[in-house]
Amino acid sequence: MTSRVTHRQSPASEPHSPRLVAWRGWLGAALGFAFALTTGRAMPSPSADELVQQGLTAESRFEPKQALLRFQAADELRPNDPFILQRISRQYSDATTLTTDPEEKRRLAESALVFARRAYELEPKNPVNVLSLAICYGKLGLYGGVEAKVQNARLIKKYAEEALALNPDYDWAHHVLGRWHYEVAELGGTKRLLVRMFFGGLPPASVQDAIRHLERAVEIAPAAVGHRVELGFAYQAAGRLAEARAEFSRCLTLPDQEIHDAPAKRRAQEALARL
Repeated sequence: MTSRVTHRQSPASEPHSPRLVAWRGWLGAALGFAFALTTGRAMPSPSADELVQQGLTAESRFEPKQALLRFQAADELRPNDPFILQRISRQYSDATTLTTDPEEKRRLAESALVFARRAYELEPKNPVNVLSLAICYGKLGLYGGVEAKVQNARLIKKYAEEALALNPDYDWAHHVLGRWHYEVAELGGTKRLLVRMFFGGLPPASVQDAIRHLERAVEIAPAAVGHRVELGFAYQAAGRLAEARAEFSRCLTLPDQEIHDAPAKRRAQEALARL
């Protein structure tokens, strides 16, 4: 028979009780100290590989701050490892989702770019490192003046194309290029004229190229929420509203795989409500 008195348990017996957590922490420290006294050895520190694995686990749980701490500790043990540097960059970038403060978002995006550059310099032929630069410039494109936005837009396209040249089946490179094409193509004629007059213009962009890249991204990774959301917006920009609805609806049935999936689904829901 199911008990009805669970909610009457004392605080010390509840799984998330602060007292229980504190007690467990004290006990763990005491046992560790006792082990050191009886053996004459301190508890071994985790290796760089163990810290990396802990960071990847935290990343998979959408905990960028915890993952960042693990990767930073791994970086101290194994400096100038491009994989660790790229992972540090990703945590800074992902952490922008945890704050609404524009200045904090900018600071995190700038930190992400610093580590992305270091990873790229050490391993410039790794498409993940290359695309990390494109993504960082995309985040920084949300801040600054028009000239900075235009410069960042050029760099997004440059590094996304470079990543795709290294791996033509890299779905996220197709994703970034697709999104770049429809966002630039959607700029009004007046804005494009002003950009050309004062800042040298932007490379050509088209909604058709956006659809081509995003359809390829979906083909490579059909369970990726972000690919389907952006393909929906590209279809919408092209006036293909039935296909846009289909992609927005499909993405809502997929499990979250990235920290950005939940916000992407909210955008899809809002778009569906407007269609």
